[in-house]
Amino acid sequence: MNLVVEIISQTLRSLWAHKLRSFLTMFGIAWGVGSLLLLVGLGEGFRSGNRKQFDELGENVMFIWGGRAPALNSSFTSLRWYYLTYRDYQDIATQAKDVKLVEPVIQRNDVRAVSDFFQSSGQLIGSPPAINQIRYLPMAEGRWLNPSDEADKRAVVVLGDEARRLLFPGRPAIGATVLMNGIRFQVVGTLQRIGHGDNSTVNLRMFVPFTVMRQYFPPLNVGELTDAINYLNYQPRTRELHETAKLEVHKIIARNHGFDYSNPEAFDEWDTIRSVDQIGKIFDAMNMFLGSVGLVTLALGAIGIINIMLVAVADRTREIGLRKALGATNRSIMFQFFLEGAFLTLLSGGIGMGGAAALMAALGTLPSPPGFDPPKLVAWTAVMAIGCLAVAGVAAGLYPAHKAAQLQPVEALRRE
Repeated sequence: MNLVVEIISQTLRSLWAHKLRSFLTMFGIAWGVGSLLLLVGLGEGFRSGNRKQFDELGENVMFIWGGRAPALNSSFTSLRWYYLTYRDYQDIATQAKDVKLVEPVIQRNDVRAVSDFFQSSGQLIGSPPAINQIRYLPMAEGRWLNPSDEADKRAVVVLGDEARRLLFPGRPAIGATVLMNGIRFQVVGTLQRIGHGDNSTVNLRMFVPFTVMRQYFPPLNVGELTDAINYLNYQPRTRELHETAKLEVHKIIARNHGFDYSNPEAFDEWDTIRSVDQIGKIFDAMNMFLGSVGLVTLALGAIGIINIMLVAVADRTREIGLRKALGATNRSIMFQFFLEGAFLTLLSGGIGMGGAAALMAALGTLPSPPGFDPPKLVAWTAVMAIGCLAVAGVAAGLYPAHKAAQLQPVEALRRE
């Protein structure tokens, strides 16, 4: 035990005697570890922020609007506009077996809402109550629209957070009334704020029952159609069935509007599931690239430690010879140099991890731009860094230690 304590003491004295060399060596490893963790943490922050943006749309939500289809089948020169209808919604709800839920939406941007205190001109949206099962619509106060509101055509409205703030600044909104194009609506609920920063467009939305919207505020510029809607939100039965559900929706709409469903240009749609998967692949590739850059930096630091330890063996050749002449064993010599390499590696690695964690924590206190979360320490990169440090520590200590232990006392003492 005393021998081990003495070897550790000698190791620390040797490192302190060469402070600059030890510092520069440790800096290389600390920089490599910190870079690895920080780069991957930044990539994970981008991934998490992007995922939140999609989550705020809804779970596995898919959009489809009216579009342009060939005036005649197989014609690519003449196109005609078609508009989605309530019949499209009904057919999809009853015939698309892989669609879990579908809801029609009417949207107007020209309806001005006026309260006793102020006015707002955000989006007015009419939809059935079940739209909150597809879209992310968290309640703050009051209640959401219900089937009775829909069936009885009640003039009730749910306000987004920004609309509530504008129409009722510092005053209670629930139970108050809002005048929209001369029609008085009662506020039955308000939504939580969605998104980050100054993203007020989404929070200016106001929701009314679909039947009320269709009666008082039907879609504009849809020709002579009486049952037109602006778009459909739907959800596949499972995430894996989104392509199958999309094909079923295409077939029904193409049949109802008289064009070939296999023409992808005829559909104006957004599959958020596909978008999330594609963006996820981009972030996976980015994480691999950033992780590779960090690993290369870490490897260069490890090579630096091995080089420094070899220099230390050369500089202390006479010391090694003297110690062996006084009875030091190969094992004790080897253990001392191995301990120096491992100590430098682990200490500098710990400093790098601590520095990266502190920097990421500091960035977490700053306001985040839209689509970006603060960087976070990723578990697998920490495990990988620890594993690389272990390998680097063994390599940095073992080879120079073995070389030092093999020196013959007489030859070592002869060297200048």
